[in-house]
Amino acid sequence: MKHNFRELGIWKDSFALAKEIYVLCSNLPVEEKYGLKSQIQHSAVSIPSNIAEGSGRTSDKEFLHFLNIAISSSYELETQLLLCQDIFNLNVESIIEKIHSNQRMIGGLKRKINSIK
Repeated sequence: MKHNFRELGIWKDSFALAKEIYVLCSNLPVEEKYGLKSQIQHSAVSIPSNIAEGSGRTSDKEFLHFLNIAISSSYELETQLLLCQDIFNLNVESIIEKIHSNQRMIGGLKRKINSIK
């Protein structure tokens, strides 16, 4: 079953989160350009990208696979932000709250898809 990713709340939220992450990364030191900054941006972009890619797949099983990748990327992003908080003293709590909300939404969609099968 195909889904229009642009209509999915989890995609909209994770897309907005990725944009917010890019703003946050502008506060990181220049020497982190190819280090933590790059990793954070990659993880953040991976979340909406995998939701979008999965939504275009022809089966719910494939969509679930990409939702699992998206949620895994969100855990990776959370870990990287906690490192930023500890190393660079950045306040990331509000972003982490948004990540947790997005994780719950992805989990809810996964349960919904599984209940249809």
